[in-house]
Amino acid sequence: MTTGVPTFKLNTGAEFSGVALGCYGGFTPEEIAQSKNWFLTALKAGYRTFDTAQIYGTEGTLGAAIKESGIPREEVKIVTKLPWHRCQYIERSFNESLTNLGFDYVDLYLLHFPQAVSYPTGYDIPTDAETTIKSLRAFLEKPSFNDNWAVLEKLYESGKAKAIGVSNFSIKTLEALAKTAKITPAANQVEISPYCAQEDLVEYCKQKGILVMAYSPSGHEKVRKDPTIVRLAEKYNVSANQLIMAWHVARGVLPVPKSADPERQKQNITLPKLSPEDVAEITGLDKNERIVNKPDENGVLYGWTMEQYGWA
Repeated sequence: MTTGVPTFKLNTGAEFSGVALGCYGGFTPEEIAQSKNWFLTALKAGYRTFDTAQIYGTEGTLGAAIKESGIPREEVKIVTKLPWHRCQYIERSFNESLTNLGFDYVDLYLLHFPQAVSYPTGYDIPTDAETTIKSLRAFLEKPSFNDNWAVLEKLYESGKAKAIGVSNFSIKTLEALAKTAKITPAANQVEISPYCAQEDLVEYCKQKGILVMAYSPSGHEKVRKDPTIVRLAEKYNVSANQLIMAWHVARGVLPVPKSADPERQKQNITLPKLSPEDVAEITGLDKNERIVNKPDENGVLYGWTMEQYGWA
């Protein structure tokens, strides 16, 4: 049995459709330009929540696709994010995102990472990879995510960001944020897959009224080929991806799969209703294994230790 996806309600009262399209478009200008085509097929398939970021470079193509689709702006939810290297220029960066999108508000604006970095080029990312990599060691103590959140609260109060949230935050960093925050984050977008179920974080966020969004939600081929996933997908007569998206939704988590393929886009919003026993069995695959944002051999990711993230 397959069914549609539910809607999830933010603590602002806004409703987001229960599967979002991930809008990372690739590294090259050609790849980014092509993203408009698969944004259009997603809109046609029924997607109404889109997750982009200024650093992805796809805000412009997403805005153009929404306008070209003829779907009213108020029917589409747009999520975008503040780059970690623009924490000293938040209002400028946010306004640039609005300009890129071609709209006067976003539905959800996220801090992309808890940490901030300062590149020698200032506002822009260095054009050469070596400088960029070296700059990843130049993390700032100030502004802290508490400082950055205070600026996002002003954007929310202005009405230009209908909701504000965070990404890559743990229980530890959420509790640190709560010490100064006037507004509870509406969402926390983190890496979650059957191999990285983050049960404690999901439960914590539920108790606080924070919607959990999952990036890289399938866990990629490594997870999709797990024998349990293969067996249960056959049981429900769906793809491994559909099974995993259904698992997220059953846990109250909004998954953010990225697909440029029209058929897979349709599959990812046509989900089986899983039994509680099967949801528990998939959750039981948890290894606390991050597949995308994982620490290096020194236990460091983008300049922070696992202890600093609160992931240890």
